[in-house]
Amino acid sequence: MFLAPSRKGVVPFRGHHTWYRVTGDLHSGRTPLVVAHGGPGSVHDYLLSLTALASDGRPVVHYDQLGNGQSTRLPDKGADFWTVDLFLDELDALLAHLDIGDDYLLFGQSWGGMLGAEHAVRRPAGLRGLVIANSPASMPLWRAECERLKDELPADVRDTLRRHEATGDYAHPDYQRAVLAFYERHLCRARPLPPEVATTLLALQSDPTVYGTMNGPADFHVIGTLKDWTVVDRLGAIDVPTLVITGAHDEATEATIRPFLDHIPRARWELFENSSHMPHVEEPERFEQVMREWLAEVG
Repeated sequence: MFLAPSRKGVVPFRGHHTWYRVTGDLHSGRTPLVVAHGGPGSVHDYLLSLTALASDGRPVVHYDQLGNGQSTRLPDKGADFWTVDLFLDELDALLAHLDIGDDYLLFGQSWGGMLGAEHAVRRPAGLRGLVIANSPASMPLWRAECERLKDELPADVRDTLRRHEATGDYAHPDYQRAVLAFYERHLCRARPLPPEVATTLLALQSDPTVYGTMNGPADFHVIGTLKDWTVVDRLGAIDVPTLVITGAHDEATEATIRPFLDHIPRARWELFENSSHMPHVEEPERFEQVMREWLAEVG
């Protein structure tokens, strides 16, 4: 189903390690595509369909960010450790270790797109293009839009969510069922749930250290350290071609991604009408076509 890796390894990072896999040949002369997954605190598995983009010779790099998957787990670290700067430094370490920092493209999905925007505003010399997939430019915008999306749920689901969020009883089975109802609308509409997505969700549940610290108990209830994060006032610094991707039923609504389109000089938007937060598995054929066309333009 997915192309096999040509290389796997770990990057030493701050006394820990970051796991990665490469599909294709990093010395092929084609600009590699680096894939940053969501969460924060998730794993790379649900984005493995992007290995298909390596079939024409372009190398694709996946990695597990520190704190989950095959990278070092650090369940005892607190909020002062899990910062945006930590993950930016980790990405820089990966690029340096693979010796691709002078020529690469970056694809970020959800939190990975937030990370990608933070990376791009620093104007790294080797960045040739950026994909921001299903990501907000501002957590205050995201939080407001998630409240709106919750208001549109069936009354019993909406009331269950709000009741348990008021008391902080996030482990209650009723709350968990209501979370699932939201996710079935706005996270992934593919049925049955693709195995790589299920694997990712299980990994996130098995070690919620990073997600719980930086985000909170659910995508739509952000009470962690990212709750006031924004990159809106810095987006004008992004000077590379930028593709913004969302689904029509996405948690990342038009309001949350509008600042990217308004402030990044070379940004354009692709909307997937039959998708929510994961067009790469909800509309895989069109997603691959859009990505291949964009890569042909910029890569």
